[in-house]
Amino acid sequence: MRARKELLTAVSLAALGFGLAGPARAEVTEHDILNDAKTTGDVVTYGLGPQAQRFSPLKTLNRDTIKGLVPAWSFSFGGEKQRGQESQALVKDGVLYVTGSYSRLYAIDARTGEKKWEYNARLPEGILPCCDVVNRGAALYKDKVYFGTLDAKLVALDQKTGKVVWRKDIDDFKAGYSYTAAPMIVKGKIITGVSGGEFGVVGRVEARDAETGEIVWKRPVIEGHMGELNGKPSTMTGKVNESWPGDTWKFGGGATWLGGTYDPELNLIYFGTGNPGPWNSALRPGDNKWSASRLAINPDTGEIVWGFQTTPHDGWDYDGVNEFVPFDMQKDGKVVKAGATADRNGFFYVLDRTNGSFLSATPFVSNINWAKGIDEKGRPIYDDANRPGDPAKSEDGKKGKSVYATPGFLGGKNWNPIAYSPDTKLFYVPSNEWGMDIWNEPVNYKKGAAYLGAGFTIKPTFEDHIGSLKAIDPATKKVVWEYKNKAPLWAGVLTTAGNLVFTGTPEGFLKAFDAKTGEEVWKFQVGTGVVASPITWEQDGEQWIGVAAGWGGAVPLWGGEVAKATTGINQGGSFWAFRLPKTVAAR
Repeated sequence: MRARKELLTAVSLAALGFGLAGPARAEVTEHDILNDAKTTGDVVTYGLGPQAQRFSPLKTLNRDTIKGLVPAWSFSFGGEKQRGQESQALVKDGVLYVTGSYSRLYAIDARTGEKKWEYNARLPEGILPCCDVVNRGAALYKDKVYFGTLDAKLVALDQKTGKVVWRKDIDDFKAGYSYTAAPMIVKGKIITGVSGGEFGVVGRVEARDAETGEIVWKRPVIEGHMGELNGKPSTMTGKVNESWPGDTWKFGGGATWLGGTYDPELNLIYFGTGNPGPWNSALRPGDNKWSASRLAINPDTGEIVWGFQTTPHDGWDYDGVNEFVPFDMQKDGKVVKAGATADRNGFFYVLDRTNGSFLSATPFVSNINWAKGIDEKGRPIYDDANRPGDPAKSEDGKKGKSVYATPGFLGGKNWNPIAYSPDTKLFYVPSNEWGMDIWNEPVNYKKGAAYLGAGFTIKPTFEDHIGSLKAIDPATKKVVWEYKNKAPLWAGVLTTAGNLVFTGTPEGFLKAFDAKTGEEVWKFQVGTGVVASPITWEQDGEQWIGVAAGWGGAVPLWGGEVAKATTGINQGGSFWAFRLPKTVAAR
């Protein structure tokens, strides 16, 4: 009789979606992905929604209750493979998925911090990542979790076991290709770009069938290269030699290394493109489309719908990859379907996201001097005196005229994501105040070799700070508030309906600010620099905050004089989870 009761209980639980081992996991659907910004019990996309506004409607945590936020657990990524930890985690059905340096992925019990499984990519000798061995996150769809590796592969794993379902080559790592971004799921397809802009690779966006990993379409972003659709040539990007002379387009750069965003209302993917190759602009006269640009792409066909170039004929490594965030802007009594991006070149752009037309560009860092301003069409007004000189015109032919340009090549803002609050109508931008001495040198393309043709030294603009978290009103173009940080800011930003803004610092703090005033209301020391993107979710009726911790990224590798501001920071590799207990929230 007892055995019969146990059998009936098991059947009843199964009917309710439970097994004997606990709740069954529901597959991540297209609906889950499109509604991620509205749901609070999970985080299933990079950016907390395909638009990547990084806004959560959760409001239990606010400036009054946050004093009760406490650490719940910390998970170590283990071993000697530490370095920079730039991942944004995902949470689904009580399981947290987070990537680590050296192309690792972990599934962790979101309540206890206990590891469920771990996947370590077997990286070959000779990988060529330009800016640390980082990974910025994964993607969830149906019963799989996807992420890319430093040897330019895309891997699909079973969510429950971590076992490989399929593994596909993105490109040849020996040519300088790699992959560090979080993939994106759009209409059953997994969308990726490529990393490797410092090696003369040609940037592209491609879509694969998420079930099989097979290519659906490819779209190179540099003029002269052919696209692909369903295994056949489609259309050429632009025209050969329209803005690239000779054969320069063949190694034109434009790496799409940061990933994209998606607007389901318009059915458009937005991708940024990186610096042209080489950095030495004297070797490639012309606008060099579509490097240093934002592109809108049809996710069904891979065709470019519109493009906007933030830095034509870039000579300072002002990558245009920074995320383009769709939002609705109130302007002159009307609602404008807009998108915003804080560019490496130091200007905060607002565009009409339906057609790419220029609306505004405002400096968000100090002392910009590579351009005198932006004209009415959105094109920079160049100051030729502040473009690095042609080495062919120098006395020795080896070093062109050196100039001091602001911002430095690591940008007014680099990869670290901005956030937008529909409540405050403000963007929260993690920026840095620095400039650089930069000069050009001769260079020729060689497979797998750095394709720069430039030298540089970064210097801080101010003595008291480099990092600057700014709240920007896109309608009025004003900086509403600013938080200054001694070291550079390299972490992403999260904002919530509880009127809070979260980000991390190299000094090891996860911090929270009042979203309206910028007042610091909470901080916690995690023991190593924070250069990742925080998330928040609801679990067991409580609001949780999570962030990866581990100092690294481009600053200590490329930072020149500004790297002194981070001397002595310990490396690490861990994920921290914090919770606001119900008893505290109820007070």
